Order: sequence, then C-alpha cells, then structure tokens
Amino acid sequence: MKVTELIKFIEQLYPLAFQETYDNSGSQVLFPDEEIKGVLLCLDVTEAVLAEAIKNNCNLIISHHPALFRSVKNISPRNIQGRIIIEAVQNNISLYAIHTNFDASIDGTNKILVDLLQLKNTEILEPVQHQLKKIVTFVPIDHAEKVREALFKAGAGKIGNYDSCSYNTEGYGTFRADEHCNPYVGEIGKVHCENETRVETIFPAYLQASIIKALIENHPYEEVAYDIYLLENSYSQVGIGMIGYLHDPMSKVAFLQYVKRCIGSKVLRFNQTNKEIIQKVAVCSGSGASFINTAIKNTADAFITADLKYHDFTDCPSGMLLIDAGHFETEIHFVQKIFEIITKKNTNFAVRLSENCSNPVNYF
Repeated sequence: MKVTELIKFIEQLYPLAFQETYDNSGSQVLFPDEEIKGVLLCLDVTEAVLAEAIKNNCNLIISHHPALFRSVKNISPRNIQGRIIIEAVQNNISLYAIHTNFDASIDGTNKILVDLLQLKNTEILEPVQHQLKKIVTFVPIDHAEKVREALFKAGAGKIGNYDSCSYNTEGYGTFRADEHCNPYVGEIGKVHCENETRVETIFPAYLQASIIKALIENHPYEEVAYDIYLLENSYSQVGIGMIGYLHDPMSKVAFLQYVKRCIGSKVLRFNQTNKEIIQKVAVCSGSGASFINTAIKNTADAFITADLKYHDFTDCPSGMLLIDAGHFETEIHFVQKIFEIITKKNTNFAVRLSENCSNPVNYF
C-alpha cells in the first residue's frame, strides 16, 4: 500500500474539512508514492520518535499533534523542529497528523473519553454549524432510484444514525431543446412535459464536489437541473466535546477518584464547588477552557478538560465541577484507537505503537 492510499482511507473517516481553523492537520512531510514499509503511531513527533521510526524501518509516522503547527520561518538543525524535518526528509519518512479533525469526530478522542467513563446517552457538546447542505434534483421517474443510490453512495442522506434518507415527490417538468441539443427525451424545438421525481437529500458541505459528480454521472439528462441549499441545522456527528450521563449518580469525591482511575490521570486539578452529586458529565480532550460556558449551558454537573488557567477555576460558577485531567492524559488514547483502525484494514506492513509516547509534563 502506498502512503497516499492509507492517507485517503484515514481522511474518509476523519475529513480534514473538520479541523479547526488554527490547526494544521494532514501531511507535514509527504512522500505520496512510497510503498509503506511500516507505520509508527505517536502523540507527538519528537526526535526520539523519529529515531525509533528509522530503527524499525517505518517510513510513515502518524501523530495526533502536528509536527508543523506554528509557522516555520526557516529550517535549521539548530532547532528541534528543523532537525525533525531534515531527518524525516533525508530518510524518506512521511509525517501525517490527525488532530482536531479527529477530536471533532463523533468517533474521536471525546468518544474515547466518554467510553472510558462509561457515560450513556452521549452526544456532541457543541455541534458544528453551517456544515450541512441539501441537494434537490429532478429525475425521470424510472431513473430516480439509480440517482438516489448514487447520491447515497457518495455520502448524502445521513441523518444521525440513519442513512439513505431522502424526500421524494412526483410531478412533471417542462423543457424545450434547441438545435444544439441531444435530448434524452423530447424533440428539438418542441416543449416537452416529462413525469419526474423531485429528489432531495442532505449532505456534509465538504462532499459537495463528489455529490455533484455522482449526480451528473448517473442522471440521464444532457443538462441536469439541481439546486443546493446551505442549511442552518447543526451537524450532530461533528463538533467539540461530548456530554452524557453516568449510569448512577456519584458523590463529588467518588467521581474525582473515578475520573483518575478511568482516564489514567496521576493528578486532577479542580475548582471549589458546592456541587456534591455528579451525574451529567461533559468532556473536551486537550485544551477546552473556551467551552466551559458551553458545558454550563448544557447543564453539566462536571466538565473534564485540560490546560486550565487560574482564573478558569475562579470564574467558573460554583454549580459545576471543573476538572483539569491533563492534556496528555485526555489525548494519549488516540494512539490505540488509530492502531485498531489501521490494523483492521488488513495491511501487509507493521503498525507500531511508539515506545516514546511519554508525558512531557512531570509531577513531583
């Protein structure tokens, strides 16, 4: 399998369109046509990880955090980032990051956290907006099923846990072909009425090009009529954080112990709160301070995230338990998840979990 083939597979699951605007997910160093010899999975690309890849003949490193995150003004062996890029290029090693597009997925880091906590009735904490569109087209009745199936195959028609969703009404369309046409039905110069099905279905905005391509390739008309509408609906399958319920309410102290045990945090930082019973829990892996108010708006009893500052704790209303469980601790589970996804694809190359995935933050 070539590097670009595995990347295409990953991006079907975690589209780059869903990364945050500040992010740089995707290819950092790319040798697209190289046959994959081995894949090394990690949270961060460090010099130790790169040396491990070279030692184990892995020519693709997949990380959570991008190796190139902040702007690069020069590449020099005098700094860590420069040495990593130079070493990767000299050894034909591709670097690929799956960061906030993975976090935002309903099957990403936050899903891992709610599963570790065994939360039920879970949903995205803050679904993305303006990422859904609707396509409406008009098809001869006998071809409606073929067109619908093509649209569904291209990724349209998914609403929550349902797929193949569409609405169809029958009527008739009119048109007149001029002398430059080669009409599928009707005669040149004469107004024609055709019994048609109006097919309308929803799709993620990033799939628009492939949706239109599927429509045109499977529609019998020479000129395909269709409309596309931007929807105001939230996209419930993509967004920041997740929220759900404990199977049984817990006391604050019991819940803090439970979080440490489930997530694997050595230390928890938390606020002073009068919340003594916890049942509704929100999570946001990594740096989630900007979503404290979202958790409050969703009436969470507790919000688990990382990288909180002093005033995040002091400004948080006393009615919600605010927990900093650690950036590394809330995201390290990414590595095992990606390992399972790639190995299930029946690959013929080694997939390794890096032995150098260690927390850069130490506790004394």
